[in-house]
Amino acid sequence: MDIRVDDLSGPEIAEFLLEHVREMRSITPPESKHALDIDALRRPGVTFWTVRDGDAVVGCGAIKALDGGHAELKSMRTASSRKRAGIASLLLEHIIAEAGRMGFARLSLETGAAAFFLPARRLYEKFGFAYCEPFGDYRPDPNSVFMTRRL
Repeated sequence: MDIRVDDLSGPEIAEFLLEHVREMRSITPPESKHALDIDALRRPGVTFWTVRDGDAVVGCGAIKALDGGHAELKSMRTASSRKRAGIASLLLEHIIAEAGRMGFARLSLETGAAAFFLPARRLYEKFGFAYCEPFGDYRPDPNSVFMTRRL
């Protein structure tokens, strides 16, 4: 498997992200959906990675700079057919290291509070993320959980 910064220009990543946004919309009320679409992921201050197995996109993730020392983890997704295969752990380890190399001292995230998101929360806990109050522009939301870790 290969993890690389992606410019979001390929049709395969566009479809992969569209599936992600559709899934989040089906699970999360509209007022609590914080998944970024492809245009938002192309904005300055966002670095986006794909995980590929050959030509197939099997995972993705991004960080969005909040300020000079704080970034937010965004768009973590593993292909449905490849869940529980270690792809998310491999990618998260890579993103944490890259965020540190980019000079960030803190990495935070928002994820869902529903049972569907329990595997994600457990993954983040395994990598040292702790529950925290809302950060950045987020507000308290019963459908959201906030986590952070120092780098």
